[in-house]
Amino acid sequence: MVYKMTIAGVERDLPICKVTEDLYIGAFVIFGDVELTVASAGALLKVTPEYDYMISAEAKGIPLIHEMARQSGQNKYFLARKAPKLYMSGVFDVTVNSITTAREQHLYLDLADAELMRGKRILVVDDVISSGESLAAIEQLVLDAGGIIAGRMAILAEGEAQERDDIIYLEKLPVFNADGSVKN
Repeated sequence: MVYKMTIAGVERDLPICKVTEDLYIGAFVIFGDVELTVASAGALLKVTPEYDYMISAEAKGIPLIHEMARQSGQNKYFLARKAPKLYMSGVFDVTVNSITTAREQHLYLDLADAELMRGKRILVVDDVISSGESLAAIEQLVLDAGGIIAGRMAILAEGEAQERDDIIYLEKLPVFNADGSVKN
């Protein structure tokens, strides 16, 4: 089963995948899809609020934030990492439970990046906003670093996220029943 959609002028078939017995989602993956990533980044940049830096969570947001930075001429963006790295000057973290991850995760921010964020307007970017758990975790990292949330953006808003008025997104992605029909 697939769900056909057009995103930033690009048509794609999203495989419908089981999350629980009564919840299925359209799998949206921009990894390796250059055409979709470039088009989505360009479309989001047309509606971005003013910001100083962008941040996304590792890993699915990386191609998008990189392309947005490239197209906008920005030379620096931040990543909330899934694990601390040896090169980090120090870290702090928050806990997150995402709809697409089977277990509790942590997101980590480098203290050097946190210093650059202090007092700056930070735009939170992701590929899909669904439950809002990942978004909230990234926002907490930004706030802990002393940054100011400039806005929240995603390519797709899934399920209840479509009703939020505090995010900017390109398209709505419904959730599905086991038979592939859209869940109401």
